[in-house]
Amino acid sequence: MRILGLDIGDRTIGVAISDPLGITAQGITTIRRKSRDKDIDELSKICSDYNVELIISGLPKNMNGTLGPQSEKVMDFCDFIYEKIKIPIKMWDERLTTVAANRAMLEADLSRAKRKKIVDKLAATYILQGYLDSIYVSGVDR
Repeated sequence: MRILGLDIGDRTIGVAISDPLGITAQGITTIRRKSRDKDIDELSKICSDYNVELIISGLPKNMNGTLGPQSEKVMDFCDFIYEKIKIPIKMWDERLTTVAANRAMLEADLSRAKRKKIVDKLAATYILQGYLDSIYVSGVDR
């Protein structure tokens, strides 16, 4: 079963995919947002190409766990994705995934320009890997 991980922002969508066994996550692309319909077209193609059966979307919570305006935007877009693509979507707490992605890139000594290009894809990878790890640690069903 392939699982898609998304880091949904206002300007970009970071995209990651699981291996066929659902053990590891790998970043595949960053979608530059144009319009809802064009964004859906790109996501639909990726889902088709990889035979995706589940989508995990990062949910940007505030540090105190509450949901803010960005969370509402993400949940609204996820409803739109489900309406158009018909693949189940689960939300995953994405707090600190972008921070972790930036820290990893700094440790790898990547330039600011390179970091900017891949941060969303890497954040999507962290989101998806966190979900995958939770399945095996807690035994939660997909």
